[in-house]
Amino acid sequence: MTSGSLKTMTQIFGEFIEEFPPEHDSLELTFTPSSRPIKQRWRNNRLSAHFVADYLSSFLPVDEEDASSEKRIKESKGAVSYVANELLENAIKFNNDDTNYKVRFGIHFIGETEVTAIIFASNSVKPERANKLKEFIEEILASDPNELYLQQLEKNAESESDTSGLGLLTMINDYSAKIGWKFERRPESDTIIVTTVVQIRV
Repeated sequence: MTSGSLKTMTQIFGEFIEEFPPEHDSLELTFTPSSRPIKQRWRNNRLSAHFVADYLSSFLPVDEEDASSEKRIKESKGAVSYVANELLENAIKFNNDDTNYKVRFGIHFIGETEVTAIIFASNSVKPERANKLKEFIEEILASDPNELYLQQLEKNAESESDTSGLGLLTMINDYSAKIGWKFERRPESDTIIVTTVVQIRV
C-alpha cells in the first residue's frame, strides 16, 4: 500500500503503524550518528539491541511452573535483538550525516497474553538512497520472500560484496515479521526521513 509520492510530503509502504493505543509501554533512544567513530557506533548498536531485548522480557507473562515460558523468553529476546540490531545498523549506516537529524530507535509493546513487539528506527537519507530503498521495498512486497532471499544471496556471491536487504528478508522469513515504511520529505529540503517499523509476535 502506498500513498502519495516522494514529490509530495509522505509515502507509506507495507504494514506501517501510524498510531499506537494510548495505554501501552514503549522505550525510545536517540543517537547522533556523526558524534562517534564508526567502529564505536557498531558496538553501541549491539549494546542497544541487547538492552531493548532484555527490556522486552519484563513485559512477557511468565509462568514459573511452565517450562515453555523460559524457552519463549529466550526465543523472543533473540528475535528482538536481531531485528533491533539490523534496524539500528541500517539507520546509522545510511543516515545522511549532512543533516542535524538524530537517529531515533525504540520499541513498543502491545497486548498482554499475546504480546506484539513493534521495533522501529528512523533516520534521514538522501533522495537517491530513498529511491533505491523504495525500489527494493516494492520488490519485497511483490515477491515471495524466500525466493527473493535466495536471489539476493546469489547477487551477493556474484558481486563479492554485501547485498542490502538480506536482514529485512531474514526478519520476514525467520521471524514472520510484518514490516512497514514511511518516507517523509522535509519542507523546502531534499532531506527525506525514513521510518521502518517491524512487528513480531513474542
